[in-house]
Amino acid sequence: MESSEETSKNGKEGSKSHNRRRWRKDKGKASRILQSMDLRTMTQSLVTLAEDNMAFFSSQGPGETARRLSNVFAGVREQALGLEPALGSLLSVAHLFDLDPETPANGYRSLVHTARCCLAHLLHKSRYVASNRRSIFFRTSHNLAELEAYLAALTQLRALAYYAQRLLATNRPGGLFFEGDEGLTADFLREYVTLHKGCFYGRCLGFQFTPSIRPFLQTISIGLVSFGEHYKRNESGLGVTASSLFTSGRFAIDPELRGAEFERITQNLDVHFWKAFWNITEIEVLSSLANMASATVRVSRLISLPPEAFEMPLTSDPKLTVTISPPLAHTGPGPVLIRLISYDLREGQDSEELNSMVKSEGPRILELRPRPQQTSRSRSLVVHFHGGGFVAQTSKSHEPYLKSWAQELGAPIISIDYSLAPEAPFPRALEECFFAYCWAVKHCALLGSTGERICLAGDSAGGNLCFTVALRAAAYGVRVPDGIMAAYPATMLQSAASPSRLLSLMDPLLPLSVLSKCVSAYAGAETEEHPNSDEKALGMMGLVRRDTSLLLRDLRLGASSWLNSFLEFSGQKSQKTSAPTVESMRRSVSEAALAQPEGPVGTDSLKILTLKDLNLKSSSETSETPEMSLSVETLGPSTPSDVNFFLRPEDAREEAEAKEGLSAKDGSSRVSNAFPEGFHPRRTSQGATQMPLYSSPIVKNPFMSPLLAPDNMLKTLPPVHIVACALDPMLDDSVMFARRLRALGQPVTLRVVEDLPHGFLSLASLCRETRQAAELCVERIRLILTPPAAAAAAAPPPL
Repeated sequence: MESSEETSKNGKEGSKSHNRRRWRKDKGKASRILQSMDLRTMTQSLVTLAEDNMAFFSSQGPGETARRLSNVFAGVREQALGLEPALGSLLSVAHLFDLDPETPANGYRSLVHTARCCLAHLLHKSRYVASNRRSIFFRTSHNLAELEAYLAALTQLRALAYYAQRLLATNRPGGLFFEGDEGLTADFLREYVTLHKGCFYGRCLGFQFTPSIRPFLQTISIGLVSFGEHYKRNESGLGVTASSLFTSGRFAIDPELRGAEFERITQNLDVHFWKAFWNITEIEVLSSLANMASATVRVSRLISLPPEAFEMPLTSDPKLTVTISPPLAHTGPGPVLIRLISYDLREGQDSEELNSMVKSEGPRILELRPRPQQTSRSRSLVVHFHGGGFVAQTSKSHEPYLKSWAQELGAPIISIDYSLAPEAPFPRALEECFFAYCWAVKHCALLGSTGERICLAGDSAGGNLCFTVALRAAAYGVRVPDGIMAAYPATMLQSAASPSRLLSLMDPLLPLSVLSKCVSAYAGAETEEHPNSDEKALGMMGLVRRDTSLLLRDLRLGASSWLNSFLEFSGQKSQKTSAPTVESMRRSVSEAALAQPEGPVGTDSLKILTLKDLNLKSSSETSETPEMSLSVETLGPSTPSDVNFFLRPEDAREEAEAKEGLSAKDGSSRVSNAFPEGFHPRRTSQGATQMPLYSSPIVKNPFMSPLLAPDNMLKTLPPVHIVACALDPMLDDSVMFARRLRALGQPVTLRVVEDLPHGFLSLASLCRETRQAAELCVERIRLILTPPAAAAAAAPPPL
């Protein structure tokens, strides 16, 4: 059967669709192997097949190809035998880090699962080689290249398993994040970033995700070609040289070269490149295409909130009010943009007061359909904060799935277009999101809602802002939302390794260097780049258009070459690299300014937002002021009693015994001795990584890293519903945050979806798996918006 499939590839008609069907079939076989075999059985089967293939090709004479095939199977055997004990030791204690038995998810499990995916693919390929190696249709070079690529991936995964063992032996009981001294942390990260990554970006790209992801990326590129041709005709001044097409063509047909260039991009290009790349969806042509496939809504308007202070009642005593000042940090007072999305036109949404704040987004299209009838105000309101690493994207990028939410939930949604780093670092985004939230609570009638139930929702960086806005609302004493739905949130922005963050070595969406650059920009420590004269002449929008023109044209050569088109632009940059320097933090001029006291070197003071300027209209009682004033003096430095990462005592004892065994087995605790003698992982050939490895106190601020918030702050949060991805480098952020809330008795749920990448909400229309994950998020929001009495009435009666 396999031979007939190989023969059919020679046909000209339908070859592309046949390749896609074969790829799905191969992935399906690998998936079935993964589900049907345990780790030891899979390893033993792979070793047996590797030895058989090695013996066969060793007997085929002195040819170079036969020698390489023999060597690659010898390498597979060696790496599989070395990897299996390491994975087994991680699996033996992985259950200790789960939220509960019903939620078996943490970085250790994810790392083992990813390694098993690689083993399953090698097992399937080894079986294929053993069955077809004598056939005249056996494609020797193709199979050799694929085997070598997956052997490289298996070698790097073995290195990650050893790193995970080191984390397990070093961390405190129950902790998923590396908690050694700062010097050891820096050593660990510097060692980690030297690992070779290109093998994960070539033939092995996305091997750990659901099989539906990669075929769709190839299909969607075909749909974008026509738009790319139209775009080029209107932007012909930007031009693309023939040499750039040739270079991109080489990347399309050479996965190894493509992987090496992908690695160079992720390691060496600054945050401004990623900002321009992630903002590609803001281009009118692409956003229009996305909206064509989304739900049709009656209202989608960009509203500019004036930078004017207003009063909010305190929840403890509505007779007292607190002043909500406009955002001031870094850039001074300025309007805050929000997007109102509503499936129906509701009362208040076409009022003169709201119309006066509408911001034009370009020429309006005359609609000839009858004026829609108004419906009554919804009892619910969803306040959304978009993701994008704090540096990119707007509500426009997330509008397609937000329209679907508005339709399914029957509630208006506002999405906040907060200012982005590095131009507007922390706490500007938090100030704007909090200001917009309070404005929405006060003026919910204008938004088509009575405001009976309010939910905060966000993904990635937006999930972080959900938590911090709720914490700030509690600190101010104003109404806290009725619940939070956070999809794959970032709750720990400190440069700390964790087992799930080890997956950033292979994640094409969240490489560790990119994560670090985004956090650096948000923290205000991003060093300024000096573009050359050509870049200055183009300007930011010119750069986006130029990069997009390159992208859309290269899509004609295949989806696999899309990323490399940006290299033509990046190649013009100066090649000099400067060591990242830690700039002093800029002081906020707002009421929420960051206190940065001078202290001796080595102190770890907790810098948090001060709310000293809260003005109560009534001069009666001020007993609650100390609770609202979260100054450094009030909270003090974070202590183990404040930040409790520990398991239950019985779990801690069980894990401590396991760690003692691992420590004795591993020997020295130094990072450089993490690998056993004779094992040498592959190192990157891209030179020094431009990744800031500084330690800034600001990332420990609970309004920046809510995982580090003291218990008394976390107790003020409303019910939290987290939807995370099992293969997401940020998984441990969700698991640890849920565990902390659960330990405090706070209502929290954690649902972990399998085999999907970070950012699946933006891929909601991609495939069945992403649609189901997006529906899960909607289900969590609906749970928050349903009044408790109605939810109890709808619950089935007990048996």
